[in-house]
This record gives sequence, structure tokens and C-alpha cells, in this order.
Amino acid sequence: MTTPTLTDASRNVLATADAAAKAASARRLVADWRNAVFAGLGSSGAPDRPARPEKPELLSPTKVPRRRINTAVAGRVALLHALAHIELNAVDLAVDLVARFACPDLPQAFFDDWLQVADEEGKHFLLLADRLAELGAAYGDLPAHDGLWQAAEETAHDLLARLAVVPQVLEARGLDVTPGMIAKLERVGDPASAAILRTIYEEEIGHVAVGRRWYLWLCDRRGLEPQATWHDLVRRHFRGVLKPPFNEAARRSAGLEPDDYLPLALHETSR
Repeated sequence: MTTPTLTDASRNVLATADAAAKAASARRLVADWRNAVFAGLGSSGAPDRPARPEKPELLSPTKVPRRRINTAVAGRVALLHALAHIELNAVDLAVDLVARFACPDLPQAFFDDWLQVADEEGKHFLLLADRLAELGAAYGDLPAHDGLWQAAEETAHDLLARLAVVPQVLEARGLDVTPGMIAKLERVGDPASAAILRTIYEEEIGHVAVGRRWYLWLCDRRGLEPQATWHDLVRRHFRGVLKPPFNEAARRSAGLEPDDYLPLALHETSR
């Protein structure tokens, strides 16, 4: 049997449709990388879209029903289901970044960092899936929105654009909203779910920091001014707005300063 390369194994994760199997496969991929199992880096390339399970039904963001976090199980299930969907997308985004942009010019630390992100995103999905099961539900029971992969499609041509948008806009948004969700879950008497979100929140700070670190590294390699370049890339490739309030402490821990993101706040960024 031929030993696979890192990019071969990454594409296998992307080709896995079952959600739990995809998350577990991503975690095995990372373990194999750390154990030096692969036959080198391999050639770059990734599918336009990763394989996904038949359920959940994917809708436009405006058509996904919203439920309040309260003592009713249904509201908490809806929240956890939405977060599980985000984490499954995050698994694919991290693995796609490795497969799509792999090249010998990138240092090993780049792959170490992004595979660590993939491992933690897989863990996050599995934690949320287990919690849904404890509440009598499962991933796929509710519809979800299909806007998350849009950022991958918008930035498939350029690693710098991907690093500008996915970690520093999408994941940074999670730093803003997750503390409020944790507090609401604690208020309605669901400390188990709150504890999972706290784990996700703490590790997502690191994910944003990884994105920021490699964005700055690549700007330096290309001779680009980081802040002006980031503003330009976000305006071109992110369809939405940066919404306050911002979690300035968490963003600063990840390397994002207010001068970086405030100029984009509440202004439509797509052109």
C-alpha cells in the first residue's frame, strides 16, 4: 500500500460526508502528521465543496428559524445545532486551507498550526454532537444555513485572502458573541452546554491568533502593508458587515487591535 501524502489525507477528510466521521478523520489526520506517517507534503489542490451529509437541509441564512435560549430544550438544541454546523464547516475550512495552499515554501510550523486548528475544530464538533445526543437530538435534525462555505469560495484563489477573511473576520466574530451565549446558558441552568462553549471560546482565541500570525508573515513575504491590505481584502471578499460590540480583550489577545477592524465596522464590505 502506498503511503499517502499530507494533501492526499487532507482531501480524504474533505471527501468524507458523514459529519462525525469527518471530525474524527480530521483528528486522525493530525495525529498521523504528528507521528510523521505521511510520505511528504504532496501536491496542492482541494474540491470546490467538501462532501456533506444529506441532513441538515441547507437554507439561505435569512430562512433559518431562530429560537431563543431559555429553559425549553428546543431553544438550546437549536443553538447547539447551529454551533455544531459552524464547527463542521470550520473542520473543512482548516483542512481545505492545508490541502489547497500546500507548497514547499511554507514552513512546517504553518502546517503544525493549521492542523492543530483542524484537530480542535473536530473536537468542538464532537463535543457539541455528544451534547445534542444528551438532549435527545442530533446534528441534522434542524435546517442550517449555507453561507459559511461562501468565504472559502471567495478566497479559494489566494492564501492571503483566506487568512484575511476566515480567521480574522468569521472566527473573530465568534469571540464577540460566545461570552453572551455562555452567560445565557448558565442563567437558564445548562452548565454542561456552557462549559462546552467556554472550551470552544478559549481555543478559538488561539485560532484567530494563528490566522493573524500567518497573515502577517505572508504580508511580510509579499512586501505588503498589513492593515491597508487587510481592509482591501475584507472589502473585496467578505459579504457582510463587521458588527459591534466587539470583544476587544479577546481580539487583542489574538493580535487584533481596534484600529484594524473599527474602520470596517457597520460598513457593507462587499463590492
